[in-house]
Amino acid sequence: MVGFKATDVPPTATVKFLGAGTAACIADLITFPLDTAKVRLQIQGESQGLVRTAASAQYRGVLGTILTMVRTEGPRSLYNGLVAGLQRQMSFASVRIGLYDSVKQFYTKGSEHAGIGSRLLAGSTTGALAVAVAQPTDVVKVRFQAQARAGGGRRYQSTVEAYKTIAREEGIRGLWKGTSPNVARNAIVNCAELVTYDLIKDTLLKANLMTDDLPCHFTSAFGAGFCTTVIASPVDVVKTRYMNSALGQYHSAGHCALTMLRKEGPRAFYK
Repeated sequence: MVGFKATDVPPTATVKFLGAGTAACIADLITFPLDTAKVRLQIQGESQGLVRTAASAQYRGVLGTILTMVRTEGPRSLYNGLVAGLQRQMSFASVRIGLYDSVKQFYTKGSEHAGIGSRLLAGSTTGALAVAVAQPTDVVKVRFQAQARAGGGRRYQSTVEAYKTIAREEGIRGLWKGTSPNVARNAIVNCAELVTYDLIKDTLLKANLMTDDLPCHFTSAFGAGFCTTVIASPVDVVKTRYMNSALGQYHSAGHCALTMLRKEGPRAFYK
């Protein structure tokens, strides 16, 4: 492009979509075992109901869960549902991150100075759109992560079969099961991350503990991620259990939350 250096050319929407999706997939490949362990811990203690969702082994902590899975099901079990997970990242991250700048400019009417309100609104909007697009992949991913390879109680044998089976047995709506708590979770995550990141960074700078450079950004991001996880964990547990539940096990996400509270107590929301 005439008049622009290579670094000055603004990325196109396609580049933003592909870049966000590819980066998210690379991150997912690295962190997927942790996500699988999280799902197993979140569903542990739940009444098995109509479908066997996990082995009878008791999981204790993240490392204990990973070691138990490797011992009883093999190392590949840590990547159970990876195909659906990568599909989710390509669709979810592409929309949530790829559209963020465009939506933010829409809310600020093209202004270069976006306030915290515009950022929160843009993040919540793109998060909700991303969930609407990627929800079927998330449902399949969670169900694969929840099912144990050992014991012969697997619900699905392949990703394609999972999509077909869910659509056939639960209807097309079954593929969008848990959309409401997922939208709520993403709204909480987006809002909490932005707010806590700014608060932590401003505190560090005002106290002269750090300068505005990479270590400061990393520390702020780490703190924001921790705070966000604590805030969003209850909704995340409900989302996982509701999406993984058999047909008729819960009437709604609210019923799922009340059942958890009644049978397992408040601590169940932080599994």
